[in-house]
Amino acid sequence: MCDFSLSAVKSRAAAVGDKLITKNFGLGTSGFADVNDLDVAVCVLPGTEIAFAKKMQRRLPRFFFSPFAEESKYSVAIFRQVKKHIPHTHHDALETPDGEVTLLTLLPVGQEATVLQLPATPKTDAEREDQRRVETIG
Repeated sequence: MCDFSLSAVKSRAAAVGDKLITKNFGLGTSGFADVNDLDVAVCVLPGTEIAFAKKMQRRLPRFFFSPFAEESKYSVAIFRQVKKHIPHTHHDALETPDGEVTLLTLLPVGQEATVLQLPATPKTDAEREDQRRVETIG
């Protein structure tokens, strides 16, 4: 399942090598779509490594509706989920190598990325919990 706000969109799980693009799904959120089928949201597990075609761009939260974005120093990130204990909020995020976390909804549309690596199979309960997707809250 993708972030709660994409639960009404056709979706599929990410696979290594997938070509993705950031897209506004018209539901108050953005996410990753399949470059070959823009109507399909691609759901990424926490811990998945992603490489952007160019350095990642992000809007600052206080300028959410601004067309302007700042450029990250990095073109790679690890998919995370944040604030899992808070229902009805955006959880999907990307963490860059310097530890900066950016909500996926703050990425401008049209950024191309590739799934480099899926997360390893968890060996402990803590690892399993880190990889658990937020359940849709209804």
